[in-house]
Amino acid sequence: MSTVARIPLSGWGRLPISRQTLLHCRDRSSPLPLPDHGTLLPYGNGRSYGDVPLNDGGYALLTRGLDRFIAFDATTGLLRAEAGVTLDEVLKLIVQQGWFLTVTPGTRFVTLGGCLANDVHGKNHHVAGCFSAHVTRFELLRSDGERRICFPNDPWFRATAGGLGLTGLITWLEIHLQPIANAWITLENRAFRNLEEYFQINHAREAVWPYTVAWIDCAARGSALGRGVYMAGRHAPVGTNPPPIRHSQWTLPFTPPFSLVNTPVLRTFNWLYYHAPRPRLGYSHYAPFFFPLDHVRNWNRIYGPRGFYQYQFLVPHKSAWAALCEVLDRIACSGQGSFLAVLKSFGNLPAQGMLSFPRPGVTLALDFPNRGAKTSRLLDALDDVIRQAGGALYPAKDSRMRGDDFQRAYPEWQEFRSYIDPRFSSDFWRRVTEQG
Repeated sequence: MSTVARIPLSGWGRLPISRQTLLHCRDRSSPLPLPDHGTLLPYGNGRSYGDVPLNDGGYALLTRGLDRFIAFDATTGLLRAEAGVTLDEVLKLIVQQGWFLTVTPGTRFVTLGGCLANDVHGKNHHVAGCFSAHVTRFELLRSDGERRICFPNDPWFRATAGGLGLTGLITWLEIHLQPIANAWITLENRAFRNLEEYFQINHAREAVWPYTVAWIDCAARGSALGRGVYMAGRHAPVGTNPPPIRHSQWTLPFTPPFSLVNTPVLRTFNWLYYHAPRPRLGYSHYAPFFFPLDHVRNWNRIYGPRGFYQYQFLVPHKSAWAALCEVLDRIACSGQGSFLAVLKSFGNLPAQGMLSFPRPGVTLALDFPNRGAKTSRLLDALDDVIRQAGGALYPAKDSRMRGDDFQRAYPEWQEFRSYIDPRFSSDFWRRVTEQG
């Protein structure tokens, strides 16, 4: 491992920014470096949105150098790889051999270690649970030199899955994959007129489709509150051979001086997207279905130099209707709607981690340009709604959660503290545990 001078780092939302000394991890068999003072924190591919991967004034363990595959059994779908390997690199290896990730988030440019540390979820949580449910074992390297091989039901497994990188460095992990016949997804699209119709469609479609998700028009109000497009999918059967599709790749080469996301743009985009013609049934390559934003590299730059907040919350099923109606109405009234508004429900499969976010309920993810005090007031108001509904915010996408909200929503946080490596810390953890 080698060091580089302290430089500014941020998450994908480009705020906040911390200054850290970088440590490059390239050999999983090497011990952790132990500076005379200061704390450490793993940093993968920088796709967590807020301050979960940041450790201002400390040391960032850059894990992308741990990028080797260790073993892959193409007959059973068992893959072992170092923690810095990205899902993109995994997919390039396994899809052509008839396998796919059992759980994947909305971008393929995240590391395996990051997926476990945040215990990510996908469009199929109602049938597959979280990422950690398909991890068979992993190695955890502690600052005292101890190497632990952790298995499901081990307390160290439960602490590290969703443990936000605080229990030590994940050096490698082993996961179960799912078999597929080809790279295609059978897809169903259905526009819905309001939130009530969404719940009706979702109740029926979740029973027969393994992948379900909806886009919501946050600018709609009145009788159209919560309107959107419902998308369901499954891996296509043997013999599926749609016409070839060209996958374009775009790059946003610079950061504009101001956010390109504003109220007129949002209203126009949302109206066009909702009314766009789309086939009721069809096929899609897996990439645009699972990773729709990945075809635009550096898309986070569209929000300008001030960055943006991603705000993802979950509310229990019993309070979901009222809470979502109030959240969407407040957003529409504020004029700060998000064009990246993703709604889906979680199933009843229990989480593996002490701090795992998914639990039975409905979750909505939104992006808001950083407009200073105006945005802060809106998000504070949304916090009140989520708090009263008994919901939770997602740490992997957070940079502003109150400590009391975290401690209420993650009641095992006190037990989790005993598993934190004494030389590891993060901006997020200090923020949510050192304030009320």
